[in-house]
Amino acid sequence: MGVMAELPAKIKQALDRYRIYLRVEKGLSANTEVAYLEDIQKLVEYLDSYKISVDSATDADIESFVAALHDLGISPRSQARVISGVKSFYKFLHIQGVVSHNPTVLIEPPQVGRHLPEVLSVQEIDAMVGAIDLNKWEGQRNRAIIETLYGCGLRVSELVGLRMSQIFAEDEYIVVQGKGNKQRLVPISATALEQIGLYIEQTRSNQVVKRGNEDILFLNRRGAALSRVMIFYIIKDLCAAAGIRKDISPHTLRHSFATHLLEGGANLRAIQQMLGHESITTTEIYVHIDRSSLRKEILSHHPRNAR
Repeated sequence: MGVMAELPAKIKQALDRYRIYLRVEKGLSANTEVAYLEDIQKLVEYLDSYKISVDSATDADIESFVAALHDLGISPRSQARVISGVKSFYKFLHIQGVVSHNPTVLIEPPQVGRHLPEVLSVQEIDAMVGAIDLNKWEGQRNRAIIETLYGCGLRVSELVGLRMSQIFAEDEYIVVQGKGNKQRLVPISATALEQIGLYIEQTRSNQVVKRGNEDILFLNRRGAALSRVMIFYIIKDLCAAAGIRKDISPHTLRHSFATHLLEGGANLRAIQQMLGHESITTTEIYVHIDRSSLRKEILSHHPRNAR
């Protein structure tokens, strides 16, 4: 374990104590102990490639590590095991006082099995929107974020990477950069376009933008792109303010988008393409749907267009 050998002394000592903790306190077998340590090795190597130390890793760094596991095509079950090991390690480091903040608290392992994801009702999404304080600096930005996530069914990574040059307001489409750098066209509702326009006019146009972020749509106060973790916090805070007690994440809005379209009578394959899924099942051949059909499906069946 080459990178492990180069760890700072306090992390090495903590790792030795963690080995004892796994064996004595948790009563794990030798094989399970090795598996846990190999998972930590994966994290250490990933952080080291970005010159980040274990004890200085942030929520965003861990989120990026988890995203990298997914992008490598590792199965959900294996991802869940790695994440469990990393969360256990950081919990131990936090208890031991090696780190002052546990960056894995908000990390959720992928769902394994047939668990059905939470879905918000239209009324609950309206309640979230209603909980936004438009008098605050971030108010209009957050309103535009919710409408875009829900109105287009985006992954959170697609939202934070969305560029102004990818919005074609006249045609009511956005170009989305999805998994594997694959691009797709997604219809966008008039409601979402209106809120984006207000955000650009009232907030973004008055910001000092950090170099390299000039085309990024959604920015933080410092003029840089938002992180996935920040979107998680925004969604959680709005749900709490709206009195919604479901276990939700930004991905919940994507599930809600698809569910509401399906319930409204939208074609399943149209939803498939709007979400950027290559197939409805692992054995079904991908079916192409032209742009006009996609636009018709979302305009006809999405709740935000029935007003």
